[in-house]
Amino acid sequence: MSTLTTDPPTTGTDEGDRVLVRRPWMTVTAREILVKVSDRSFVLSTIFTTLLLVAAVAASAFFSTRSSEYVVATVDSGDTAASEIAASAGDLIASSGDSLEVTQMADEQALRNAVIAGDVDAGLIQTGNEYVLLGGEEIAGDLQSVVSDAVRTAVLSENAREAGTSLAELESGSQVRTELLAADSDQGAASYVVGFVFAFLFYMATIMFGMTIANSVLEEKQNRVVEILATAIPIRQILYGKVLGNSLLAFGQIVLYGVVGLIAVNVAGLAPDIGWILAASGWFIAFFVLGFLALASVWAVLGALASRSEDLQTNTGPIIMVIMAVLFVGLFATGTALQVASFVPVMSSVAMPVRMLSEDVALWQPIVSLLLTAVAALGLLRLGERIYERAVMQGGTALTWRQAFRLES
Repeated sequence: MSTLTTDPPTTGTDEGDRVLVRRPWMTVTAREILVKVSDRSFVLSTIFTTLLLVAAVAASAFFSTRSSEYVVATVDSGDTAASEIAASAGDLIASSGDSLEVTQMADEQALRNAVIAGDVDAGLIQTGNEYVLLGGEEIAGDLQSVVSDAVRTAVLSENAREAGTSLAELESGSQVRTELLAADSDQGAASYVVGFVFAFLFYMATIMFGMTIANSVLEEKQNRVVEILATAIPIRQILYGKVLGNSLLAFGQIVLYGVVGLIAVNVAGLAPDIGWILAASGWFIAFFVLGFLALASVWAVLGALASRSEDLQTNTGPIIMVIMAVLFVGLFATGTALQVASFVPVMSSVAMPVRMLSEDVALWQPIVSLLLTAVAALGLLRLGERIYERAVMQGGTALTWRQAFRLES
C-alpha cells in the first residue's frame, strides 16, 4: 500500500504510476484481487469446485450410459412358451442398451429357490391361463415392463391365430403416436438443470464475495487502516476499488466454471446441441455482473455500519434473504411469476436467463431488464457511497442505515 501513502510522483515516473495516482481506485482494485488470489483457501475452494463440477458431469455421463444385465429363469419342461417369451423380452430390452439372459431350472421349486437366493433377477412361470413373474424383494421396473410386454405380445399372437387373423390386424388402429409441438421439447430436463446451475452459482458467488467485501471493510475499520487510506485516497474511491475488485474476481470465477462445465458436457456427449445453452449462458453472465454490482455496494455498507463481527452477522440477514429469494425464483417460479421476476432488478439476474432457457423471449425483454438492473446497480452504488463515506470512519458502536445517513461526511 506504499503507493497510497507516498506523495504524488513528479518527474521520472512511468505512465503506469501516473495512472494509479490519478485513479487510486485502480490501486485498491489491484490490491483486492492480489489479496484474494493469494489466499490459499480461495484458491483451493476454486479448484475444488471446478473438480466437483467435472466430477458431476462425468458421473451423469456414466450413469446415463450404464447398462444393466438381467437373468430370468424359466422351468425346463416340454412347454417352452415361457422360455420363448423371456427370450423375446431380451430382444425388447436390448434396444435400451441393457441385456437379458434366460436360464432354465429343473422344476418350479428350484426356480423359486434361485429367485429367493438372488441367483437370478426374476423367474417366469406359467400357471393355467396366466403367467407369473416371480421376484425377491423387488423387480426392476424396466425388467418387469419388458417381460409384461413380451407376454402380452405372445398371448395376443396366439389368440389372433386361433381367431384366424393376425396380430397386426388385431392391433390395427390401436397405436398412439406421440408428437411434441415445441421445437425445444427435448430440452426440458436439461433446461431445468442449467437453470438450477445459474441460480446456485449466483447464490454462492454473491454470498461468498459479498461477505468478503463486508469483512474486508470491517477489518480495515477496526484496525483504523481506513483512516490512513483516507489521507491519500477519497473514501468513495476505496469503495469503488473494493466493489470492482471483488466483482472482477466473481466474474472470473463464474466464467471459469461456465467454460469448464460446457467443455465437460460437450466431451461427455450429454448435450450434442449446446447452442441454446451458450446463448442463455451469455445473458446470464451479463445479468450476473450487473446483479452482483448492485449488491456489492450494499455488502460494503454493511461492513461499514458494523463495529464487530457480531454486528455484521446481524446486519446481513436482510440481504441474504434477498439472495435466497433470487435462488427460489430461479428454481421454482413459473408462468406469470417468472415473467414478473425477470424484470425485477437482482431477481432478473437469474429469472431472465431461466426464462430464456425454457421459452422464446423477444430480444427487447432481456435488454430492457438488463437496463433496469444497470440503473438499480448505479442507484445502489450512489446510495452506498453516501452511507459508506459517513459510516466507515465511525468506530465504537454499530450504526443503522438511518443513523449513518444523518451523519456528516
